Order: sequence, then C-alpha cells, then structure tokens
Amino acid sequence: MANALVIGASGGIGQALVRVLGQAGHQVTCVSRRDDGLDVTDEPSVTAAMGRLQGPFDTVFIATGALEIGPHQPEKSLGAVTPEALMAQFQTNAMGPILVLKHLVRHLPKHAASRVGILSARVGSIGDNGLGGWYSYRMAKAALNQLVHTAAIEVARSHKQAVLALLHPGTVATAFTAKYAHNHETVAPQDAAQNLVTVLNGLTPAQSGGFYDWAGKAVPW
Repeated sequence: MANALVIGASGGIGQALVRVLGQAGHQVTCVSRRDDGLDVTDEPSVTAAMGRLQGPFDTVFIATGALEIGPHQPEKSLGAVTPEALMAQFQTNAMGPILVLKHLVRHLPKHAASRVGILSARVGSIGDNGLGGWYSYRMAKAALNQLVHTAAIEVARSHKQAVLALLHPGTVATAFTAKYAHNHETVAPQDAAQNLVTVLNGLTPAQSGGFYDWAGKAVPW
C-alpha cells in the first residue's frame, strides 16, 4: 500500500486531502498543529514532529499556511505595511514549509518515485500581479516559491525520481478564504483536493521545482 503524508491535516484543504488520498488507497499519516502541536515556525517543534514519522512516503502534501496571523490582515495599501506583519507572514508561509521540507527529505525514498506538493498561491506570482495590495502575504508566497524551487534542484541530486511542486489550489471555500472570496469563484475543498492530487500525480521529475495551478498549468514566477 502506498504511504502518504499530509502536513497541516486539520485545515480545510488538509482534511480534504486526507480523504481523497485515503479513497485512492493510500495509507495516510496526518500531522497538524491541532492534533500534534506542530508549530512550523519553531524548528525544534518541526524536528520532533518529523522525527516521530515512520516513512518512507511516496506522496506528501505540505498544506500549512495562514492569511490572517494574529492582528495582521492583508494590507490594502502601502501605508498599512508593518514589520510585524511582514515577519509573521514570512515565518508562517515561507520559513515554515521550508523547515518541514528540510526535515522531510530523509523520509522520501531514494530509489523510487516520490511527489511532494507544497501549497502556494497565485498571489505569490510577481508576473501575474496586476492588482497590488496584500504585501506581506504576496511576499511570503513569492519567497516560498523561491525556496522550494531552490530545494528541488538540490533534492534532485540525491532523489532522482522525486518531484517537488508548488501548487495553487484556486480559491477554496474554507474558513481561510471566507472573508476574502467576494466575487471570486470558489471550489469545494473536496474538489480542490482531488485537483491537487491529480496535478501532482501527473508531474514528472523534469517538472520538479515548478509552480502549477489546480488545472496543471504553469503559473508565472
């Protein structure tokens, strides 16, 4: 039986990924802040959580992240930018996933195929930014994209069949997006999860380090 791992399994997308992977026949291991006390911004917490895992895992999703952190909300103007919001976003949405990835690599098979999907967001695209605003969240996701793209180059040297991919799930109808969806078309978590699994399964090692949307189309950096 294939082994899958979902980091951030208690979130809306995370829970849906657990269901979709389970329905596809995977034995799914779940890790989250709610159930395991994982704090992705604290490396000892990440080290402990990843150290308890029994791999190897052929499919992994890192589905952690936050749009609002503490009192900080997405900025509508340059004047609303604060050092505190920038740092909080970087720690949660960029530093957190890369720390997880750092301690995940040893749980990936070296001589067999593996796929790791890291949830990013289209708003992290510099080339596709025509609206402005959301400074700290955009910055953090752009940084995450660079970090994962760089890590994919390194991981390919030791895990030649591995795929690391940044994935944009679309606007998913969860508590995460409820205040901000407005007129955007949303997708149910179950449908988003199925899309993400399908896209990740369709990627090859030659595409590792890329940034793809829910339909499998490359997103501009």
